[in-house]
Amino acid sequence: MSPQLLMEPLGVYLNDHLTGAFAGSALAHRMADTHADSHRAAELRRLAHDVEQDRDDLVRIMHSLGVPARHYRTWLGLAGERLARLKPNGTLMRRSPLSDLIELEAMRTGVEGKAALWRALRALADNDSRLDPDGLDRLAERAREQAYTLNKWHQTISPVVLRPNGAATVGHDRGSPRAV
Repeated sequence: MSPQLLMEPLGVYLNDHLTGAFAGSALAHRMADTHADSHRAAELRRLAHDVEQDRDDLVRIMHSLGVPARHYRTWLGLAGERLARLKPNGTLMRRSPLSDLIELEAMRTGVEGKAALWRALRALADNDSRLDPDGLDRLAERAREQAYTLNKWHQTISPVVLRPNGAATVGHDRGSPRAV
């Protein structure tokens, strides 16, 4: 088999994750902007920064492996994130607390996928000098921390958002149990 054929699955895999990374970064920044006045604002800004850094780290890893980024696919990820905003959420003119829960679950799914990516690359790192095992371990740990934070938020907000007539009691000020 030619080296090109061996690289193709890795290139497709990494570009798939890069597409998701662009969408995840956009979503994380939107969540931080949407909840800038909430009690979780600092955590959301840190999460958005970390997700953006993870995306940039993936680009650097792809470069070190000689895998070109398929830029049309990054635009697909951004377009997909924007299209997801159009989903029905039970209200027409404003955000629903359900939107917060759905976005949080999308972030959780993305972080879980990213953690799997770091583990897959880590499995290659011992036999590929282009990959930094310690760096991949740090990325995997950061993904675990992000997943922990997102899971904690999910446990807090899902009962509030999903209880019967619960959405009506979720406020949008600092003192209320705002979804995110």
